[in-house]
Amino acid sequence: MTVTPALHGLDRLIRLRQRWSHLHAGAREAPADEGGLEEIADFGANPGGLRMLVHVPPGLGPDAPLVVALHGCTQTAAGYDRGCGWSVMADRLGFAVLLPEQRSANNPKGCFNWFEPEHTRRDAGEVASIRQMVAWMLRRHRLDPRRVFVTGLSAGGGMGMALLACYPEVFAAGAIIAGLPYRAAASVPQAFEAMFHPQARSAAERAAPVRAASAHAGRWPRLSVWQGGADRTVAPANAEEILKQWLELHGLALERPSGSASADGVTHRLWLGTDGQRLVEAHGIDRLAHGVPLNPLREEGDAEGRLGQAGPYMLDVGLSSTHAILDFWGLAPAPQRAFVVDRHGEAREVTERPSLAARLLRKALRIAGLRDG
Repeated sequence: MTVTPALHGLDRLIRLRQRWSHLHAGAREAPADEGGLEEIADFGANPGGLRMLVHVPPGLGPDAPLVVALHGCTQTAAGYDRGCGWSVMADRLGFAVLLPEQRSANNPKGCFNWFEPEHTRRDAGEVASIRQMVAWMLRRHRLDPRRVFVTGLSAGGGMGMALLACYPEVFAAGAIIAGLPYRAAASVPQAFEAMFHPQARSAAERAAPVRAASAHAGRWPRLSVWQGGADRTVAPANAEEILKQWLELHGLALERPSGSASADGVTHRLWLGTDGQRLVEAHGIDRLAHGVPLNPLREEGDAEGRLGQAGPYMLDVGLSSTHAILDFWGLAPAPQRAFVVDRHGEAREVTERPSLAARLLRKALRIAGLRDG
């Protein structure tokens, strides 16, 4: 029997849908417990029909940063916050957190519609709703408009890329975990193809839709890209396509990082600007499946460097991406050296050992000749 191209394409789409449904077979997290987050109902026209949940530390002063955190499919805003520890770090470091949440009426799996043109075009759909949330937070809490950051996992990562593309003047930097390039897809069939079988395109081709998304003429946001080598939901090649897209905007080349380092199955690559600023970085974690890399808390009073809670798509790999992302954004405090003096009057340093991500970064900077020791 001869199979027509149309039928062959339909069969392929069905198989890709089945694969995706199998990977996300579990029910969505129960939304009953908002985890202490506050819902804001009247923040704007909300053309994308999203929920707005926030955490603002008590007594937060003016000119504080804002972090926008976007959950993945089947997740809730509260569950994502609990897993990553964003509100915990907000209380420690003094920033506000905005956690948009998808409604099941918009997407049965709770995914942000990162692949739909009507939701990824400037001032339309879901990106416009999130932009309105950001504006509300900046106005209401007198936050610093120069320090607005966005991060997201999977579909949240795809939507994060859409926000960076559509509103580059709003965001200082982003961090994308198991995400996809902006305009990698424009329909459901294309979304499945992009997730499982991304096309290798030139840097210029990848950057073109970003440049067309707005009239931006200034500096582009900085970007941290995270990808697991064992990811079977979003193919690891997507990270390379994101890097091509964003490095081209910064006038940098994928093949020429400023430095790179590897240890314990983790590879860190770094691209610097002419002024030495970290513009783009990439973390590849061989053993990481589809989810946020964590070094979660195990008991009360755990050491620094541990954060969050392991669970579905929240994966304990001994590396806290939340800490590393905050460091890349410039929101992590400089480590303070600590010493104890014994009964003989001899001092011993007890400073916390830097995280693996921090050690890889320092090694990459040394290789690039931009850091001593």
